[in-house]
Amino acid sequence: MQPLDNIKILDLSRVYAGPGGTMILGDLGAEVIRIESPEGTDSMRDWVPFVGEESTYYLCANRNKKSITLNLKDPEGKKLFFKMVKEADVILENFKTGTLERLGLGYDTLKSIKQELILCSVTGYGHTGPYKNEPGFDPVIQAIGGLMDVTGSPDGEPTRVGLPLIDIMTSQYVAISILSAIRLKDRTGVGQRIELSLLDVQISSLANVASSFLNAGKVSKRMGNSHSYIVPYQVFQCIDRPLMVSAGNDRLFKQLCIALNQSEWAEAEKYATNEKRVANRDELTKKIQSVFYENTADSWFKVLSKNGVPSGPVNNIEQVFDHPQVKAREAIEEVSHPTLGTIKLVKSPIRFSTLNVQTKAHPPILGEHTEQYLTTELGLNKEEIYRLKVNGVI
Repeated sequence: MQPLDNIKILDLSRVYAGPGGTMILGDLGAEVIRIESPEGTDSMRDWVPFVGEESTYYLCANRNKKSITLNLKDPEGKKLFFKMVKEADVILENFKTGTLERLGLGYDTLKSIKQELILCSVTGYGHTGPYKNEPGFDPVIQAIGGLMDVTGSPDGEPTRVGLPLIDIMTSQYVAISILSAIRLKDRTGVGQRIELSLLDVQISSLANVASSFLNAGKVSKRMGNSHSYIVPYQVFQCIDRPLMVSAGNDRLFKQLCIALNQSEWAEAEKYATNEKRVANRDELTKKIQSVFYENTADSWFKVLSKNGVPSGPVNNIEQVFDHPQVKAREAIEEVSHPTLGTIKLVKSPIRFSTLNVQTKAHPPILGEHTEQYLTTELGLNKEEIYRLKVNGVI
């Protein structure tokens, strides 16, 4: 038994922000049915690198789903979709603003088919405002939403985060909002129209940077691997590679000084509080850096850990998956795939005490479940399915 065993989701979304959200819900037991056009509509399927004929990018966001092809611009395709809506609990889409309505699939139309339906729409900028018709791409949102301006070296150019961070965060809000709407429907019987935008998610993630500006007028600047308002809270270079150190309060700073065999720094008036350490940032960090040069990152980690100071070497991706803690958490799983044999995926990070969250289905090949679904769920026969194929409906 899984928490969402009786929930059916029709997923019309593409790339990551939408699919990543339904993958979370699929991990929790929801039946997620990806719907794409017969030619394919998810550009993520085309992005390198590939393993066999499958994009590794696509594989990372689509486990525990089914895939059917359906031409929503075709009248017959639309009729089939409406039949599916009758049995669905949730529809997710991330078309540009107004596209769903132009297809004749707007919320009012869908709600007339099933009153308690939940529709979640994800766009770049939302359904209102002067940018509502602009396409939403993660790096552009990072730029417009201020994230790039506070990321990177102080004397370098603004830098995007090396992952599609806004898409990833939005996918989590997709899951949270849909779960909340399901809970509300269970209590009231009322459906919901959910609207999420990448820009809204980006703005909400500015956290202390936003709060500092809105309440104190502080405009944060790029600090590289340092923190604007906490010292020492940054990367230090060791003999072999960098080490991240987060001495986030006065007690941890004292423990850091003890670990570095420099207890006198903790007793110095000019370093006594975080505010004073920020004011004397350059002098203090140079002193600390000179000590870290004396040993390796792993050696320093052991010393700092013994003294309760949060730290960790900067790992490349190979070192990440070779890390003893990652191995102990069994973060990787092997999944059977119809054309690739076996693939490796990162597991869901959710751990329940009495539930086993697992991958029951590989990321589906385009249209892999079309015939099966139309036969078992909609009652079509082989002749009807063949005709739909010939006519480009599926």
